[in-house]
Amino acid sequence: MNIDEAKALDMVQYLSSLGHEPARVSGNSYWYHSPLHADKTPSFKINRQLNRWYDFAEGKGGNLVDFGILYHQCNISDLLQKLSGPSVKLNAHQRLPDKPENNKTIKILSAHPVNSLSLVRYLHYRRIPLAIAEQYLSEVRYQLGDRTYYALGFKNDSGGYELRNEKFKGSSSPKDVTFIDNGAKELAVFEGSFNFLSYLTMYYKQEQQESNFMILNSTAFFEKSLPKMREHDKVHLYMDNDKTGQNCTLKALALDNKKFIDESRLYKNYGDLNDWLMHIGNHQKQQLRQKP
Repeated sequence: MNIDEAKALDMVQYLSSLGHEPARVSGNSYWYHSPLHADKTPSFKINRQLNRWYDFAEGKGGNLVDFGILYHQCNISDLLQKLSGPSVKLNAHQRLPDKPENNKTIKILSAHPVNSLSLVRYLHYRRIPLAIAEQYLSEVRYQLGDRTYYALGFKNDSGGYELRNEKFKGSSSPKDVTFIDNGAKELAVFEGSFNFLSYLTMYYKQEQQESNFMILNSTAFFEKSLPKMREHDKVHLYMDNDKTGQNCTLKALALDNKKFIDESRLYKNYGDLNDWLMHIGNHQKQQLRQKP
């Protein structure tokens, strides 16, 4: 099998062969819980018409070969061998008739202070105080297809928004990091906004001005952001406890294990810092209820 033949294989069928089935289908859009990283809401989309994929959380996309290399963490030659194996039986992609498309580009309509009850409840569920959240989040109204929605919006340095609510996780273009400069010599780095807000919740009014903050909004920006990180005396890494996050941490430690500090030991038994905060808080509540 050559590269062109591999690219022509059906992406939906390929993911099914790997054990990944769509969480929902809308027109030609097949939405999945990402095979490349852990997510709570489907953030990985295959356009069945084009036979191409895009991971909204990672800011990456492409054809089947691009996906296979990332998924198996191998080179092109190794991937072609895997696809040519006797146990792999995939059909070439057949271009489908056009269907109505409900999931199109996100268009931001407005941004204002958070006041919707459902979003305040979602913050409570994630254990983020409104007093902290409203300093960094907006209530964003956005258009997706022909419908209008609202979500918590975290703005990046290029003017795009990371959008979150109880049922949706996505982002508007352009996608970029968020750097918060407090004029400090140390830096704390987070993958996503809720981990950053969890940190502020833990250290409210104690260390906020003693550190600069960098929220990657996607691990795809990690290497690009290394030069900015290295401008600081110390860099505290609060990366997710998954393969992608820990690979980023190992890469930084290999560059300078005195400047870069792995802080994930704090939440080593949890997916990320916010996951730890949510479960620790719930555990404490249960203990209080059990007291006579």
